[in-house]
Amino acid sequence: MNIKPLILCLALLTVAGVRAVAQEYDEPPKKGFDKSKLFGGGGFGLSFGDYTLVNVSPQLGYRFNKYVAAGAGLNFIYSSFHYYSPVEYRQNYGVAGVNIFGRVYPIEYAFVQLQPEMNYVWGKIKYYDSRYTNQKLDSKFVPSLLGGLGGAIPTGGAGAFIIMVQYDLLQNDRTPYGNRAFFSFGYNVGF
Repeated sequence: MNIKPLILCLALLTVAGVRAVAQEYDEPPKKGFDKSKLFGGGGFGLSFGDYTLVNVSPQLGYRFNKYVAAGAGLNFIYSSFHYYSPVEYRQNYGVAGVNIFGRVYPIEYAFVQLQPEMNYVWGKIKYYDSRYTNQKLDSKFVPSLLGGLGGAIPTGGAGAFIIMVQYDLLQNDRTPYGNRAFFSFGYNVGF
């Protein structure tokens, strides 16, 4: 049995139900731009040693109502792996790109997120054994589509700690996210 049509129907019904609830119970919308609905955040990570990682991925979003938010961000990831066996070498890998995201909050502190991205990836491999030739990895643009589930844990005021599990739905051969689901942690602060 093919369950893709069933999943698509359930997703559409969920979005339609959230939209109906949002229209029924939301306060009347303010006219114009409301600065208090802006939020900023993103991801930041550091690791040094045989595995070095630098990740700076800021995002800026807007909460349209208590059920829907969207925004955009930048990605910058640099990683370096030092391997010792069977041959010693170091692989450097870089990612720079842009993303947009949309979130639906079916309940107050839980959300579903889709995040299309376009990343430029590059890298090189340096061998410490002269029998091997150093390599430059092909630099290219790689699309990703991250789908995920998350939670927003309020920290007082307009801030929230964000925990998500995400997966790259496109699975391009050079995806910076690999072929498994991964966890991400971040922080959103209101303005």
